[in-house]
Amino acid sequence: MGEVKKVVIVGAGTMGSQIALQTALGGRYELTLVDSVSAQLERARAQNQKLLDRSVEKGRLDKDAADAALARVSTSSDIAAAVKDADLVIEAVVEDFDAKKSVFTELGQHAHKDAILASNSSTIAISRLAEYTGRPDMCCNMHFFHPVTVMQLCEVVRGPKTSDATIATAMEFVRSIDRTPVLLNKEIWGFIVNRILFAASEEAIHLLEGGYASAEDIDIAVQKGLNWPMGPFHLLDFSGLDIFYGAMKDRHRQGEGADAPELLKKLVDEGRLGRKTGKGFFDY
Repeated sequence: MGEVKKVVIVGAGTMGSQIALQTALGGRYELTLVDSVSAQLERARAQNQKLLDRSVEKGRLDKDAADAALARVSTSSDIAAAVKDADLVIEAVVEDFDAKKSVFTELGQHAHKDAILASNSSTIAISRLAEYTGRPDMCCNMHFFHPVTVMQLCEVVRGPKTSDATIATAMEFVRSIDRTPVLLNKEIWGFIVNRILFAASEEAIHLLEGGYASAEDIDIAVQKGLNWPMGPFHLLDFSGLDIFYGAMKDRHRQGEGADAPELLKKLVDEGRLGRKTGKGFFDY
């Protein structure tokens, strides 16, 4: 397995665009951001421009470095052409198994035979996707955290057929873009952080449903008592209640844990998805 020179990110949503930006800031790789929707690529560029402008305004980055980073992110709507000579491909499409399966099937057909294929999924283990590529030994999870340009962590997860060389390359790539990798040697639903976060968030919802305390006081208790920077309900609103609900449903389908709480289902059905809709557990 050779040195990583060309990186392709598939999916130009919030996560994909920021993984691309963080990679570009290091100035080390040839980089392409891919999305089948051209308008999404334009939105990703605009969002990254805002992030860079803010960094320049706050004195964390100079203007020339910001302009250079943005210029390093080339874009494409043609996944087959973009990945044909890539050394590392990171999938960052919507957190939906069928969508990711479709991408990994394409990657198996079109990516260079020596390319490492990684998923940014926060809950879908790589073994569920790797078989569609014909090269499960070269597949792993690389789960970055939102916002990628702020959050240091990346969970690298080994599938049952993932090679040592694949893991070594993935870990080194994460370090090379100034993020901190941790390694899961065995797959488990939700990896490390989401298993702990989901347990805490689920308990917070049960406390609220049972009338034991208000959402405001539960958040204050967690912030002041556990020293979290944000309480569970504000964090859920920030992340998106639909994302959390979908992940809980997927967890339940895989035989892990209870189904999503009724209160969460009610809020999602009412379109109260958190900050992005202006209402969630709180109003914004």
